[in-house]
Amino acid sequence: MQSALVSSEWLAAHLSDPKLVILDASMDKVIGRETIVYDEPCFIAGARRLDLERECTDLQSSELHALPSQAQFTELVQRLGIDQDSTVVIYDNQGIYSSPRGWWCFKVMGFEQVFVLDGGLPKWLKEQRPCADKPATEFQRGNACGQYQAEKVCNALQVLDTLAGKQAMILDARASSRFLGQSPEPREGVRSGHIPGAVNLPFAEVLDGDSLKPQPALEQIFLHLGAMDARRSGKPLIFSCGSGITACILILAAYQVRLDALILYDGSWADWGSKAHLPLATS
Repeated sequence: MQSALVSSEWLAAHLSDPKLVILDASMDKVIGRETIVYDEPCFIAGARRLDLERECTDLQSSELHALPSQAQFTELVQRLGIDQDSTVVIYDNQGIYSSPRGWWCFKVMGFEQVFVLDGGLPKWLKEQRPCADKPATEFQRGNACGQYQAEKVCNALQVLDTLAGKQAMILDARASSRFLGQSPEPREGVRSGHIPGAVNLPFAEVLDGDSLKPQPALEQIFLHLGAMDARRSGKPLIFSCGSGITACILILAAYQVRLDALILYDGSWADWGSKAHLPLATS
């Protein structure tokens, strides 16, 4: 299993590679960490815009940030000029925040040559690497096609089915105050608490500033939580958060320590917490 990350040094050295496609997956709203604010628009030179909230989501779904359909994804990536043999590098302007969501979306759609830029735009800027004030828009239509991998995503009913026999380990990326029901949810009509049996791993704990923590540190985190033992016993790992964005940071971290059977609960707490018939816990 290869790393899901590329360094700024690697990206800078490959900027002229014709098979390279850089995608900016920054989001307007940031929850759970201090937001880095920019005085003016800034993009890595040559980057194309991957709009996670308006284009790379199923707007017909009742879920807040539902993954796009296979057909929608295929149309999007072809419009972005991505080919079957492209190497895709995704970044965001917070370091590592929304880029893992874009990465996992590509993984769910069967695209393997996709990576996250460790450190994102903040590290790129600190190193004074090439930037632009707007995304690239001139490129040919691509030929990439999505192939939906159903085993990488689950819904509330599938999560519920695992609870009785503790058939999966559930990791929740929200802040502990939200996990414990001590802070109100940011979305109206959503209860406070967590899925019974879930383990809290706030996404900030796998980050070191703008970057992902080194592999040895991540291994200790997942070992301490019991994720390694869960996988050895055959249990898949289900990842949840507020609405399916920061759970992907945990998936990225788990992938980096070679854990497999990683599943995104796409609706996450915005879905579970809004359904009164589903159980919750606060301790």
